[in-house]
Amino acid sequence: MATRPPEAHPATPPDAVIRARGLRKRYGARDAVDGIDFDVLRGECFGFLGPNGAGKSTAMRMLYGFTPSTAGDLSVLGMDVARHPRRIKARLGVVPQENNLDPDNTVWQNLLIYARYFGLSRAEASRRAADALELFQLADRRDAEIHELSGGMKRRLVMARALLGDPEVVLLDEPTTGLDPQARRVVWRTLRELRRRGRTLVLTTHYLDEAERLCDRLVLLDQGRIVLAGRPQQLILDHAGELVLEVDLSDAPGHAAGDPLLANVLAALDSSELEHVYEGGTLTVYGAGQASGSLEQQFERIPSPDGASRVTRRGTLEDVFLRTTGHALIEGADA
Repeated sequence: MATRPPEAHPATPPDAVIRARGLRKRYGARDAVDGIDFDVLRGECFGFLGPNGAGKSTAMRMLYGFTPSTAGDLSVLGMDVARHPRRIKARLGVVPQENNLDPDNTVWQNLLIYARYFGLSRAEASRRAADALELFQLADRRDAEIHELSGGMKRRLVMARALLGDPEVVLLDEPTTGLDPQARRVVWRTLRELRRRGRTLVLTTHYLDEAERLCDRLVLLDQGRIVLAGRPQQLILDHAGELVLEVDLSDAPGHAAGDPLLANVLAALDSSELEHVYEGGTLTVYGAGQASGSLEQQFERIPSPDGASRVTRRGTLEDVFLRTTGHALIEGADA
């Protein structure tokens, strides 16, 4: 009887600080993470993007050693996570989903107490705490009680705390969930500064704009599997296109399936090379593989029934996810 050949895995880049091959985490009969391969390169911002339950946070917990893997190989900074968890943790900074600050201590005390866990002298702990407060624009809140901080300030304080051990890699699990747009932008600016200083960042997010703005590379996760991987803008160009046309037919007469007016529109599309999806009264036309100049002309030739509204916009990671998986990336916290 023929034996099944061993599964081939990609070669590891020489500058990889994290390497996962066939990584799996099973809970009962369900694989929360289903045999994924990925590398994180030194100095980059790498992202896990996916909807609720995709496996993002489970993957992150395995990276830090909170959750043991069921199968596969996982190394961080050249060390096997299962064999050297304490040595790895000493070189990582972790920003969990929850703001697990000590409410009985001030901002400064939260940092100073945490810094002493690394065996630092009081002077060095104070220096690092002061630098972290300055970086995250919290220096003027040094003596504040935790309950006096806004949600954005608490989040930035958790990130400041993660830097006290001078980590080579910083893991950020949903770093801006629950923050208002202004607070999110403050966090983004600080993370870009960390990236500029050479830190390696690994983040999970369900925010499309966050992934596009911050990540050098990312993986799209769905039901525990990687469905796509690459640079955000290249994924958009390859799988959605620089431009996307949306035609809302929900208020137009004759938009029901089988109606001659809708059939007319779809026939015009079928004669072109443009890929499209019609769902819930909205026709979405993708420009993947098409030059933007000719694309606008092709869009103009697509008829719209009376009462329909149409808009041409740039492609997004939401389009990529929808085309790849067949369903939308719902913005909610991962389990």
